[in-house]
Amino acid sequence: MMRTLLIARRELAAYLRTFQGYIIIAMVLAVDGLLFNAYALGGVSKRSSEVLSLFFLFSSGTTMVASVFISMRLLAEERQAGTLALLYSSPVKDHEIVLGKFLSALAFLALMTLATLFMPLLVMVHGKLSLGHIAAGYLGLLLLGSASLAIGTFGSALARNQVLAAVLSGCMLVALLTCWLLARITEQPLSDVFSALALWNQHFQPFQAGVVHVRDVVYYLLVTYVALFAATRVLEARRWR
Repeated sequence: MMRTLLIARRELAAYLRTFQGYIIIAMVLAVDGLLFNAYALGGVSKRSSEVLSLFFLFSSGTTMVASVFISMRLLAEERQAGTLALLYSSPVKDHEIVLGKFLSALAFLALMTLATLFMPLLVMVHGKLSLGHIAAGYLGLLLLGSASLAIGTFGSALARNQVLAAVLSGCMLVALLTCWLLARITEQPLSDVFSALALWNQHFQPFQAGVVHVRDVVYYLLVTYVALFAATRVLEARRWR
C-alpha cells in the first residue's frame, strides 16, 4: 500500500506542476460557470432545488469529459516516453502501478470538483438550499468521475499514445452512456440489462435529485473495479511479451 501511495503522490504532484492540470481545471470551471448562469439560473424564477439539480446535470457532463483528459496520460504517457520498462523493472507490482495512478487522478478530480462548490452556495443568497441535496450531488459526481477515470485508465493502458487513449476512453464512455437508448428499443430482459448498464441515465439522476440509492453507489464502484482490473491485466500481459 505504501508503494501505491508513493506513486499516487508523485503523479498528483505531476498534475499540479504542469499547465495541463490547471488548464483542465480552468476549462471545467469556465464551462460549468457558463452553463450555470445561462441555464440553471437563467432569467426565469426557479426553485432552489431545481437550480441545484440543473447544476449537477451540467457538471456530470463536464466531469466525464474532464476524466477522459485527466486519465489519458496515466499509462499511455509512460509507454510513449519509453519509461514503462523502468516501472516493470522496479519492485512495484502491476496492480500497485494502476491503483496509484488512478488514485492520483481521482484526487485531482476531487480537487477540481470541490472548486465548483461556490456555485451551488451562491444560490443561498436568494434561495434555500438543502445541504443533503448538495452532499448527494457531489457524491454522485465523485462516483461518476471515479468510474469514468477507471475507464480512462483502462483506455490509457491499451493505447500507444495519449491521443489514442483519449479516443478509446471516449468511445467506451459513449458506449456505456448510450445503453439507455438501447434499453428503449429492445424488449425485456435485454432492456433491463441495458438500462442497468447505462452509465448516467438510471444511476446518476437520483444523485442529481438529492437521493442516494445503495444500488447506484454499488454500480459505480463495480464499474471502477472492473475497469481497473482490466487495466491491470493489460499491464501484466505486456510485461511478459
